[in-house]
Amino acid sequence: MYAILDIETTGGKFNEEGITEIAIYKFDGHTTVDQFVSLVNPEKPIQEFVVKLTGINNKMLRNAPKFFEVAKRIVEITKDVTLVAHNAEFDARILKTEFDRLGFDYQRNSICTVELSRKLIPDENSYSLGKLCKSLGIPMSDRHRASGDALATVQLFKLLLDKDNNKEIVQNSIKYFDNRDVKDKMNAILDAIPDKMGIYYIHNADGKVIFIGRGHNLKSEVTKLFIKQSKRAIKIQERVDTVTYQFTGNELFNRLKYHIELETLQPKYNFNKKKKLIDQHFAHPDFILQLKGREIDENALILVEKDEVIGYGYTNLSFQESQIAILKSLLTPIEHKELARTIVKNYLKNNTGLKIKRF
Repeated sequence: MYAILDIETTGGKFNEEGITEIAIYKFDGHTTVDQFVSLVNPEKPIQEFVVKLTGINNKMLRNAPKFFEVAKRIVEITKDVTLVAHNAEFDARILKTEFDRLGFDYQRNSICTVELSRKLIPDENSYSLGKLCKSLGIPMSDRHRASGDALATVQLFKLLLDKDNNKEIVQNSIKYFDNRDVKDKMNAILDAIPDKMGIYYIHNADGKVIFIGRGHNLKSEVTKLFIKQSKRAIKIQERVDTVTYQFTGNELFNRLKYHIELETLQPKYNFNKKKKLIDQHFAHPDFILQLKGREIDENALILVEKDEVIGYGYTNLSFQESQIAILKSLLTPIEHKELARTIVKNYLKNNTGLKIKRF
């Protein structure tokens, strides 16, 4: 679970800034489950250049709650989660400084989307939130206001989770809080899993992925694993700490993501039977295959260029799909190209009426 946040401040000397606005969106990796947005009276004047940048002035904050009045809500919405922010070091420092003034020891792990973006979306001209979102076609509103910037960071982080084939983000953020016995723990895990199509990941107490599964109904598939009595299943049941999952939206993405991540992660308890690779060219060397996405207004896309599967991902804006440069930045690149070609080729062979755009 994550708390994606953005903070606007008065400006000023290091560690003497005050918060003027805060927005926090609690994000479970798929959707926003809670939110808190508020102006904050910093009890000190805002520097003029900050007023021009954010549009927030001293008069607007006169009747806003002071930090101590919103502190309890911030603690509640960020309990047992990882903080996520664009330039997280700044936001985490500002929060800790405010809580230190109240005599409260506020400690949270954090993830920086600037650092993640540099790693997962290389070669961008700029990694500022505004320029990066523009480059990726992520819509922004209320720039330099806490809610607008935090919502854009939610969309950016969702994209980064999709592109993180090694599952480093999820594995590094999982913490062991649960001391219940195995049966109770598995029941609690099953209660939280939806009955949608996707991929699921079994993590041990260290966050490491030890098994990957897939299915049209995630809850049903994990339930089957938890009631099996094979030696392998029992070992998984004894070691499971957390189950995370990703929706895929269609059968091809389910197959493609599953087999590619098996190759990438090599989980201890998966039997990774090597697929027989086919060395056949596509009917056309350059095309985009469009499939059903995870949501009603979303498309799932696979880009094939020069007879190679370049990447796969999701879009919900037509101009993202029509501009190849933007599309390539959005898509998750594929390293195991022969494996991807085999999976996509077999799918095209066995399915008709697909939406294919040649270029």
